[in-house]
Amino acid sequence: MANKRDYYEVLGVSKSASADEIKKAYRKIAMQFHPDRNPGNKEAEEKFKEAAEAYDVLSSADKKAQYDRFGHAGMSGAGAGYGGGQGGMRMEDIFQNFGDVFGDDMFGSFFGGGGGRGGGSRRGTRGANLRVKLKMDFAEIANGAQKKIKVKKHVTCNVCSGNGAKDKGSVQTCNTCGGSGQVRKVTNTFLGQMQTVTTCPTCNGEGVSITQKCTNCKGEGRVYGEETLTLDIPAGVQDGMQLSMSGRGNAGERGGAPGDLLILIEEEKHPHLKRQDLDVVYHLHISFPEAVLGTSVEVPTIDGKAKIKIPAGTQSGKVFRLKGKGLPAFQSYEKGDELVEVNVWSPQHLSNEEKDILEKLKNSSNFKPGPEAKAMREERSFFDKIKDAFS
Repeated sequence: MANKRDYYEVLGVSKSASADEIKKAYRKIAMQFHPDRNPGNKEAEEKFKEAAEAYDVLSSADKKAQYDRFGHAGMSGAGAGYGGGQGGMRMEDIFQNFGDVFGDDMFGSFFGGGGGRGGGSRRGTRGANLRVKLKMDFAEIANGAQKKIKVKKHVTCNVCSGNGAKDKGSVQTCNTCGGSGQVRKVTNTFLGQMQTVTTCPTCNGEGVSITQKCTNCKGEGRVYGEETLTLDIPAGVQDGMQLSMSGRGNAGERGGAPGDLLILIEEEKHPHLKRQDLDVVYHLHISFPEAVLGTSVEVPTIDGKAKIKIPAGTQSGKVFRLKGKGLPAFQSYEKGDELVEVNVWSPQHLSNEEKDILEKLKNSSNFKPGPEAKAMREERSFFDKIKDAFS
């Protein structure tokens, strides 16, 4: 008795633990040290037995009360002790109790079976995912959009409603599994009886058999057709982003769950604006007189046009910022700006009169670059210009 560990310590619970907490703790330990998961590991087998012994006592109100009062000494003759001594439970007894702790799902997933109880609910085969490409312009990306598309895909057969049978009388409960979709087999091992659950080989886990197939879908429960889908695309998506709509893909076979619709976003180029993360950039070309004298111009934006004032003496490369005129972030309140970069246009062909005017101005000291021009040359990356726009 002196070498036995405290049962609460074995399961890692406190004395005030509820019955559900004790059960969950035992499940975790039993799964970890089960002999089938640790073949030939004597230490794991002993821990498995120790946990089973602790659970047997602590899961019983009477035994737990006796143990809390007298400790291990109070368990002699109480049916505990899985070490093989007199009155101790055998490994067969431990496995027999598994059904109460783990349920039928334990045997499907742990012992190599095909699934949980009620295999008949696992009818059919899930449909494949469907992938489509969706083009969106800047305005749709900025505001979100509802798009209707037509897709070619597998759709549920409207004659048999997806079950693949000619009529109701053509669907019968599987005689092999009795409609459960699973067959159970009990084998004797050195550890005692072991129960395994596998998918029914007759109905492939569907629980039913079809005597006459639907003539429209040839028993598949689906046909190849076309469907119009309405897609609600949120604002802020980006080129290459993939969205998923659950259950809007190809229909499954014989009532199986449908696949998902995967939507790949393709961003259409804007005729005037260029995207730069959440910001959009517009290159504004103005004439030399406009740059010198100043002017007001309209520039395109995502939603239309905006008027901006160009101050007198604006240099080529100057960046103006239109706050909030960019693109929104996906699932966020953040929004970019529109950056208008000024480019002073130099004419390539001049009249004689124009040449004479410029010749007169060429030697004027006011038209020659001053000290500030040198500082501007040293600053000239586009990102620096953007910083200026934000300052």
